Amino acid sequence: MRQFIETLRNIWRIEDLRKRIIYTLGILLVYRLGSYVTLPGIDPTQLAGLKQQTASGVLGLLDMFSGGAFSNASIFALGIMPYISASIVVQLLGIAVPYFQRLQKEGESGRRKINQITRYLTVFILVLQGPSYLVNLHAQIPDSAFVIKGAFFTISSVIILTAGTMFVMWLGERITDRGIGNGISLIIMIGIIARLPFATVAEFGARLEQQGGGLVAFLVELVGLFIVFMMTILLVQGTRRIPVQYAKRIVGNKQYGGVRQYIPLKVNAAGVMPIIFAQALMFVPMTIAGFANSETVTGIASVFMNFNGLWYNLVFAILIILFTYFYTAVTINPTQMAEDMKRNGGFIPGVKPGRKTVEFLDTIMSRITLPGSIFLAFVAILPAFASLAGISSQFAQFYGGTSLLILVGVVLDTLQQIESHLLMRHYDGLMKSGRIKGRSSGAVSAI
Repeated sequence: MRQFIETLRNIWRIEDLRKRIIYTLGILLVYRLGSYVTLPGIDPTQLAGLKQQTASGVLGLLDMFSGGAFSNASIFALGIMPYISASIVVQLLGIAVPYFQRLQKEGESGRRKINQITRYLTVFILVLQGPSYLVNLHAQIPDSAFVIKGAFFTISSVIILTAGTMFVMWLGERITDRGIGNGISLIIMIGIIARLPFATVAEFGARLEQQGGGLVAFLVELVGLFIVFMMTILLVQGTRRIPVQYAKRIVGNKQYGGVRQYIPLKVNAAGVMPIIFAQALMFVPMTIAGFANSETVTGIASVFMNFNGLWYNLVFAILIILFTYFYTAVTINPTQMAEDMKRNGGFIPGVKPGRKTVEFLDTIMSRITLPGSIFLAFVAILPAFASLAGISSQFAQFYGGTSLLILVGVVLDTLQQIESHLLMRHYDGLMKSGRIKGRSSGAVSAI
């Protein structure tokens, strides 16, 4: 406790770090206040149906990412997810389209062009999602809740929703430039944290109402949550380096020496990006259902909107595994790695430089990515198992999934930045031994 107080004092003594933290907290406060500002023309006292709809399922997860703005019919109701979807599309275009590949190689000017294209694409997605959100709003709350009706309400609300998300993006950029941590990631994280106390209190109250053993069951749930939390930390950090000896065991080569050398590969090289990619795709059926009048399309979409359903979790897990391989192949280039090793005079004992080294590294990555992707998929669908075990859907969302992965990753990255400021000024770090390790692949910071 004494060391913790001394660390807080050291943080306060560093003027630049103190200003950055206060600025970040101020921006996050503006975001939280905005999430309670209801769209003009809607009676906020008649949103019970919308709140009930977002109490569970995919919409509950979307409401969590928006910090409750979705269920409040707020000006920030669409949250930051359209920007994340646009960022994912642009990243995929950077792999397949030569024009975007050239932009990625142009340095700062190319990055500015990519950011501009991402914003334009975000506006396009918002124009599509805005009417879909309003259609769902009309279906969930009584007609008397709409003080303003007709085309004027629809057009003005879509404009306000679009402007709200763009404003949230601007807030995130201000945090990144003048605050501490990645702004977009922190905005997502603060929305997730805002739901945790209410979910915990609701679960505690529900357990107390049970006849016998309710408190014990709640304590078991807390222990299980702690175990999942520690598993998520290991998953987010990933394996920093893999010994050559272990790598050769993986590929079946038993002829290796006793020299302890390392290959810069990670079991979880993709970080949490695959789960974010997959989650963005799982929101597509909900958007399509908002426009479709067909009962068949609506029925299929409802199946994939069932958070605890078999098909939702099966498709979600498969998408995560596929995206893990995809993103690992994008971020790690065995050919480039082999060339760098050769250029710097390095080599893998028992493996010829050049094509053999490329094949060796590619084989290793293919085999170690499989358990990493399965583990990532397992953590992602854990909330469904927790919900089936009798835990309330709101509290179950913290037993893994996108929410916990993002929460852990952002906290580790932010603490790592704070620790860097402390060490740079010759203060002690946040831990007695070692240093805090952030996300090894960028994760949400890439958004």
